[in-house]
Amino acid sequence: MTQDWNDRTTLVHAGARRSQYGEVAEAIYLTQGFVYPTCEAAEQRFVELGEDEFIYARYGNPTVAAFEDRIAALEGAEAAFATASGMAAVNGALFSMLKAGDHIVSSRALFGSCLYIVEVLLPRFGVEVTFVDGTDIDQWREAVRDDTKLVFFETMSNPVLEVIDVAAVSEIAHAKGAMVVADNVFATPILMRAFDLGVDVVIYSATKHIDGQGRCLGGVVLGSEDYIRGTLEPYLKHTGGALSPFNAWVMLNGLTTLDLRVRAQAATAARLADTLADHPAVTRVIYPGRPDHPQHAVAARQMQTGGTMLAFELADKATAFRVLNALKVAIISNNLGDARSIATHPATTTHQRLDAETRTELGITDGTVRFSVGLEDAADLEADLLAALDHA
Repeated sequence: MTQDWNDRTTLVHAGARRSQYGEVAEAIYLTQGFVYPTCEAAEQRFVELGEDEFIYARYGNPTVAAFEDRIAALEGAEAAFATASGMAAVNGALFSMLKAGDHIVSSRALFGSCLYIVEVLLPRFGVEVTFVDGTDIDQWREAVRDDTKLVFFETMSNPVLEVIDVAAVSEIAHAKGAMVVADNVFATPILMRAFDLGVDVVIYSATKHIDGQGRCLGGVVLGSEDYIRGTLEPYLKHTGGALSPFNAWVMLNGLTTLDLRVRAQAATAARLADTLADHPAVTRVIYPGRPDHPQHAVAARQMQTGGTMLAFELADKATAFRVLNALKVAIISNNLGDARSIATHPATTTHQRLDAETRTELGITDGTVRFSVGLEDAADLEADLLAALDHA
């Protein structure tokens, strides 16, 4: 039904489930279990679920299913499974596919918790991991082997916004029979269609742009029907990573404005990146929409805009702290993709557990600031940043 709809229509209407009362807004089915009319019906449901039938909230729920259906329709995915957080989605996507003795190739530039799963947890369970510079196609080509099970990367890395050539990496992986698993949080489903570029499994932290207002945790994994139902769902059902119905309702409503919010935030981000580049206190601006970004050509080819995130370099930690502490509009936090603009100092927060050498390898310095652009007026944000920089 939704195949001919444009994104904004899909985000408002896809996956809607209405009760006998015909409510306009989606209902919250805040229940952990479901009632069967007879023992025979219960037995049959445990053998095979019919359409829109449920057993237990850890396995599925009408509100959660509506969210899953809507984002799957947006992405063009066959199926989706929603999770309690973005990291539950990453954990589920990887651990459900891997076993001791498997080999994976991963980009080195990852969010701190993603890096912990790939660098610490997977090897602990006998999975061999090879790290590469995600922007170097030759390294991917050399690292992917005939026995590689999957490759994993963030389409745009956190926090220094390296952009992966998704189509090229997917081609290399598929030539060896490996699955392609991508975290597409920074690019968002609005600005990049990862499946169209060859990705097999797409992961989102719904906590970010999908909620977009700092309210709830959530995540989602999207892929083929066989993978979601046959591989991922059994793992998540039995390990308990399900999304709560209330959070699903928040995410479902967040989707209705996702396209409008992301495009507005990206337009402001492009303006702020150019403004920051002209300030003498800023030694470097990192924004994929600017021609001076190392992967600008790749970003232009696979994304509609440069995105909602930018990063910039200041002289040192003390300067970065003075700038962030002087902000009046943007807030200091470690979230992103919010209606509020958020400034983060990665070296002391999201990536603080990494040693100095590793942070340097990832391009994170003591002067690096990650900036998530919100929905405030662009002129107000510009004035706020300039005043803070002048103060420093």
